[in-house]
Amino acid sequence: MAKIVSLSKARKSRDRVKNRAKADENAAKFGLTKAQKHLNTARGEKSARDHDGHEVE
Repeated sequence: MAKIVSLSKARKSRDRVKNRAKADENAAKFGLTKAQKHLNTARGEKSARDHDGHEVE
């Protein structure tokens, strides 16, 4: 005997899987949070300042 499936629940489940895949793809593409971006920028600026401070005249 075949299993009875609610079509609306099946459709919602399928859409959840599709949306989750899209969210994972976007997370990989645009993966950094705002705080992480600011931290990377600050580290880069500090590195540049430190490098400039060690110049030989």
